[in-house]
Amino acid sequence: MLTPNELVVRCLGQRTVDSPLKLSTMRDDGIGDFVPDDARMLFRPDFSPRDPIRADLSFEKAGPRQQLFFDPGHTTAAIVTCGGLCPGLNNVIRSVFFQLHHNYGVRNVVGIRYGYRGLNPVHGVPPVRLTPEFVESIHKLGGTVLGSSRGAEEPRGMVDFLERERINILFCVGGDGTQRGSHAIAEEVNRRGLTIAIVGIPKTIDNDLSYVWRSFGYYSALDKAREILDGAHAEAKGVPNGIALVKLMGRHAGFIAAGATLASQEVNFTLIPEIPFELEGEYGFLPCLKRRILNRGHAVIVVAEGAGQDLVGQGEAGTDASGNVKLQDIGPFLRDKILGYFARERISAGMKYFDPSYVIRSVPANTDDALLCDRLARNAVHAAMAGKTDVLMGLWYNTFIHVPISLAIREKKRLSPESEVWMSVLASTGQPVQFCR
Repeated sequence: MLTPNELVVRCLGQRTVDSPLKLSTMRDDGIGDFVPDDARMLFRPDFSPRDPIRADLSFEKAGPRQQLFFDPGHTTAAIVTCGGLCPGLNNVIRSVFFQLHHNYGVRNVVGIRYGYRGLNPVHGVPPVRLTPEFVESIHKLGGTVLGSSRGAEEPRGMVDFLERERINILFCVGGDGTQRGSHAIAEEVNRRGLTIAIVGIPKTIDNDLSYVWRSFGYYSALDKAREILDGAHAEAKGVPNGIALVKLMGRHAGFIAAGATLASQEVNFTLIPEIPFELEGEYGFLPCLKRRILNRGHAVIVVAEGAGQDLVGQGEAGTDASGNVKLQDIGPFLRDKILGYFARERISAGMKYFDPSYVIRSVPANTDDALLCDRLARNAVHAAMAGKTDVLMGLWYNTFIHVPISLAIREKKRLSPESEVWMSVLASTGQPVQFCR
């Protein structure tokens, strides 16, 4: 159960520098543009007369502080992007830089190359100095101009690098694994008694970071996934007994699969990691698919990459460079099972298999994500300049908040089988609930 102490955000020390931002301290409505530290966002804003409001369970609101910890004229900031690609990474880099450069007057901003590898000199990838010219047009590109990588580096070595380069602020843009690394860096900084702020900016198209209502890149991924599904639907309808199987990203959470299903409205079966399913038997997936084909003559199936792992088998055990358990490839497995089943049933089927994962994650950000990237980045800079550290930028009921990284990485956000989203998926696809165990 969540406790108030777990929501406390650490600050490097007393703030004594006046902010250069020209904002009001108080308007006619009694609210100022600067955000005081005692401004909170309730963990649970809904209530009933039977349930008392727990004001002590609340997040610290993000936003500009009137007093800063860092003097902008003597501050060096660094940005690092880690993990898999995601639409919007370049938008975040650009907005962090411009917020620091134009609004706060920080003149020393560097980009760390190829993820946490760039914080280890042994890899020979020195940082690049960021300038207005360098970042001017990067928001139009997919991927990250700084490069990325998976895998951990020794926290002591990374902090040695930050100390040697006199870096005061490190912005870590990434998902669950990246934020585990940023937390380890913050702990090493704290152990040494250094005044270096570590601020996380959430990045995952899987949308599975806790206390982040929506992470950037998710809507862009849905846009591209919808295009793929529309094409898959056309392929399935174009041949007798056409079956289109589309594998989408989602190791532990089915948000992309569910969101793309609802955006497309052309999907007949959606399989996600949160809900195990059976292949055979009276209410198994394959007999349900057979009935769909005999009745309608075509079907579109979406499967998240982490779905059905209990069916595929363990294969070669191990983890990837980020420490994630290696998944077996559900896409080809399910394709072959469908073809084998229909062959045994003596039903001709036209199978088309799509795996657009790398296309979906490498596109530029759409309008919704571009706006979210900008706001996340600017609030991250506000937090860092105020000396907040070991903190992740969160989004809670459309309000930007400060989340202790230790809390954010405790568990992944997952799609509830009882949620409105999943109920909408069932209504949209018409898939029988019986084959889901």
